[in-house]
Amino acid sequence: MRARDLAVEYETIGLDSDALDAARLMAEHRLPALLVVDDQGAPRAILPASQMIKILVPAYVVEDPTLAAVVDERHADRLCEALAGRKVSECLSQSVPPPPVAAADDTALEVAAQMAQARSPLVAVVEEDEVVGAEKDKSGGRLLGVITASHLLERLLAATSHGPAPA
Repeated sequence: MRARDLAVEYETIGLDSDALDAARLMAEHRLPALLVVDDQGAPRAILPASQMIKILVPAYVVEDPTLAAVVDERHADRLCEALAGRKVSECLSQSVPPPPVAAADDTALEVAAQMAQARSPLVAVVEEDEVVGAEKDKSGGRLLGVITASHLLERLLAATSHGPAPA
C-alpha cells in the first residue's frame, strides 16, 4: 500500500480563516483535527480539536481543573465565544511543529512511522514536484489528501485479516 492509495479527501482550513468556522467544521464532521494550509494549499500545520478545546477553557480552569465545578452552566454554555474574532493561526500552539507530510510513493509503514513520531492523528500526502537536481521538499508539492490514524489502522487490519504475512 502506498500513501497515494491510502489518501482520502479531507477538510482543510487556511491560516487566516476564522477560528469559529474551524471549530464548526471539526464539530460538524467529527474530525480529530484539521489540516491547516497556506495560500498555495501546501500543508503548514495540524490543528487538533483538543487544542481548540484548550482555547475554550479559561486558563484558571486549565491550571486547576477542580475550579470547573464552580463555573455555572450559563457561563459554560458560552465558552465558544472565546473563538470569536480569532484566526486559525492564533489557535495554533506557539511551538507547533510542521505537519507530517508523506510523499505519494511512501509505504504504509513509512506513513505509520511519521504518524507515530509526530503523535499526529493525520498525515498529509503530497505529489512531489519534479525538480531535477534539487533536494525534495515534500511540503511544497500538490496536496493529494490525508491519511487519518483510524483509516490507516482500518487498512492495516484489513491486510492482516487476509492471511499470514509473508516471512
